[in-house]
Amino acid sequence: MLKEITIQTGAQTQIFDISAKVQDAVGESGVAEGLCCVFVPHTTAGVTINENADPSVKQDIVMELNKVIPFDDHYSHLEGNSAAHIKASIIGFSVNVPVKNNHLLLGTWQGICFCEFDGPRSRKYFVKII
Repeated sequence: MLKEITIQTGAQTQIFDISAKVQDAVGESGVAEGLCCVFVPHTTAGVTINENADPSVKQDIVMELNKVIPFDDHYSHLEGNSAAHIKASIIGFSVNVPVKNNHLLLGTWQGICFCEFDGPRSRKYFVKII
């Protein structure tokens, strides 16, 4: 099963939990055991797995990425969004999570996080259940 999910981001740099939407796709698939792949088809957005219990973790990740990769650093790319491309490349564009009993096998504090680095925009991601 392959599901495309569209989201609207609300800030230039933002990380938010998409675990529930991904779990819904797993539930719809009917796959009892397998693998769930989440893929982001954008060059200025990404996906990662990290803590989903305390929102300050996401804020800290954004803060540190912005320190290490500032928005304005005399980049050559003419569109002015090189920082977003670099951040997305570092974070990555896909994650894989095992599925057991039709549920994602995430750790107690883990969540799947969509990472926006060039927003706000309308974005999409794909969930493939194997």
